[in-house]
Amino acid sequence: MSDNNDPRVYFAAERTLLAWVRSSLGLMGMGFVVARFALFLRLLAHQQVGPTPRGPSDALGVGLIVLGALASLIAGLQYRRFQRGLSESQKPRGYWRGFAPLFAYGVAAAGIVLATFLAVGIRG
Repeated sequence: MSDNNDPRVYFAAERTLLAWVRSSLGLMGMGFVVARFALFLRLLAHQQVGPTPRGPSDALGVGLIVLGALASLIAGLQYRRFQRGLSESQKPRGYWRGFAPLFAYGVAAAGIVLATFLAVGIRG
C-alpha cells in the first residue's frame, strides 16, 4: 500500500479534528463555569434573592465560550480544506465523511447560542 492511499492519514486528520472539538467543549464548559461563578458565590453567602450582580467573571466566561466556538468552527473549516486536498483514492469508501465537520459546526453553533444567552443575561 502506498502512502498516498493509506486511510490512516485521513483518519488521523479526523482524530485531530475531534481533539480540537474536545478542546473547544472544554473551553466552553470552563467559560460557563467562570460566567456563573459569581452567582455561586452569591448563593453561598446567602444574599437575598434579586438580580445577579455582574462582574468581570461574566465577560471572561462569555469570552471563553466564544473562543471555544471559534476553535471548533476553524477546526471544521481546516478539516474540510484538508478533505478537499485528498484524491478520491485517499478517502475511505462507504464512510460518511461529513459527520465530523458537521459535529464541529454543531458544537460551534451551540457555543454561540450559549454565549448569546449568557451575554443577554449579563445585560438583562
